[in-house]
Amino acid sequence: MDYKEEDFLELSGLQHYLYCKRQWALIHIEKQWVENILTTEGMLMHKRAHNPEYREKRGDIVRMNAVRIHSYSLGVSGECDVLELHHDENGILISNEPGTWSLYPIEYKRGRKKKDECDEAQLCAQAMCLEEMYCCKILEGALFYGETRRHEKVIFSDKLRSLVKESLEEMHSLYKKGYTPKVKAKKGCESCSLKEICLPVVQGKKVVSDYIIAAIKE
Repeated sequence: MDYKEEDFLELSGLQHYLYCKRQWALIHIEKQWVENILTTEGMLMHKRAHNPEYREKRGDIVRMNAVRIHSYSLGVSGECDVLELHHDENGILISNEPGTWSLYPIEYKRGRKKKDECDEAQLCAQAMCLEEMYCCKILEGALFYGETRRHEKVIFSDKLRSLVKESLEEMHSLYKKGYTPKVKAKKGCESCSLKEICLPVVQGKKVVSDYIIAAIKE
């Protein structure tokens, strides 16, 4: 099934969703957002990478920033922080660039490599968008972490692609229902900019509105 453009979700939301489903819903369904030092650092890093006018060629590599991407099959749209074109005899044609090329997406992240796959899944979703747009196959990309100043190679395995598809299907379902999931408090909640809005430690307790609704029903 292909989605319509008006139903597209923000591709960057996939990382939020896999990190915390409630965080994603608060931001993307309820439209709530609060800045803190971590979100500001991340925003500044992306701002440096997101210059759509930037295009540099070094040898057999062309580097472009802030490349708009989308996928009708996944129902998402967004940007690649950096897209590298690597000269490849078995690659594809790219307008305004003589020769044939393979595509190599790079995503910038503050901090360091995480234990889960939320960053890898976001990058894989970018690759899947590019594959649909350019009718090609992308085998790998890279994550650049600001704290370690290192590129981490990411292989776009079948397992990772399945995670992307299944997660986005769940996100579309929740978005259509307008439902914000409840979650259990975890260590990462303390550093979340939305902790005062989310209040994960009291989610298991009834709020005043719950009692009022229950009383009316009775």
